[in-house]
Amino acid sequence: MTSPNDEPVLNTAEAHTIEHLAATYLRNDPQWKERVVYFGPMGCRTGFYLILEGDLESKDIVGLMKDLFTFMAGFEGEVPGASPKDCGNYLDMNLPMAKFVSKRFLDNVLTDIDESRLIYPQ
Repeated sequence: MTSPNDEPVLNTAEAHTIEHLAATYLRNDPQWKERVVYFGPMGCRTGFYLILEGDLESKDIVGLMKDLFTFMAGFEGEVPGASPKDCGNYLDMNLPMAKFVSKRFLDNVLTDIDESRLIYPQ
């Protein structure tokens, strides 16, 4: 989501919020919910890992990623699971920044994504 060693990394509050929003979306997506193994932040805080069950290529999940980031960019209301009962660090959330960085990634990467952006550099 950010260019490593070139842009500021995600702060923990927005990364934590994105993690909660993405978990909510992915657990409820009718097409993908049974295939989601993991969604969580990279230790370097430049983005997230998404692990799905099956033999998939990046192009197979472009629609899912666009829908996920559209959901996060437009989310309104209380962050799901942001309560002492549900989260061990529920106060470390930043919905406005999570929405901002989600929209930025959607606009700058996902909206007009082409084949050149679907191959992870080796």
